[in-house]
Amino acid sequence: MSIKRIARHLVQHHWRAKQIFPPDVLARIEQAIKRGEAAHSGQVRFVVEGALDGVPLFRNQPARARALDVFSLLRIWDTAHNNGVLIYLLLADRDVEIIADRGIDAKVGAAGWESICRAMEAEFASGQFERGVIGGIEAVSRELARHFPPRASPANELPDAPVVM
Repeated sequence: MSIKRIARHLVQHHWRAKQIFPPDVLARIEQAIKRGEAAHSGQVRFVVEGALDGVPLFRNQPARARALDVFSLLRIWDTAHNNGVLIYLLLADRDVEIIADRGIDAKVGAAGWESICRAMEAEFASGQFERGVIGGIEAVSRELARHFPPRASPANELPDAPVVM
C-alpha cells in the first residue's frame, strides 16, 4: 500500500469530480452517449469517481478492480445482447478503465479497449477532461456500431446519464 496514493485519495476526494464535471459538462457527456447509442444497439455508461475511501482505499484496490465492482453494481452486464460497456474514471489515480460485457469484449479485446483508455488519459494529462471523455465515448460507440448495428426498434436498457461517485 502506498502512503502517497492514500494521501492523494484523501486530499482529492469527491470534490474534485464535481469541480471537473459540473452539471453542464455532465449534460454534454449524456448527449454524447445518446448520440452514440443512436448508431448502435449497445449500452454505454460513464462513471467518474473522485477518489476511493474506506475499505477499497485501505485495501489498496486497483482502479480495474473498482471498475469491475461498479460494472456489477450498475448491472451493466445485464443487457439483452451482452453489449454493455462501462467507461470508468478514477480521478485521484487519473486511471481510465473500460469494462465490457462478453458479447462486445470478444470482438474488441483488451488491446482495443486499452487503446481507447490511453487516448483518454492523454487528454486528461493536458487538462482536457470533457474532450477526453467524449472522445472515449465516441470511440467505444464506433466499436459498438461496427459489431452491434442499431435495431429497428431500439431499446435503451440503461440510463445515459453519467454517474459521479
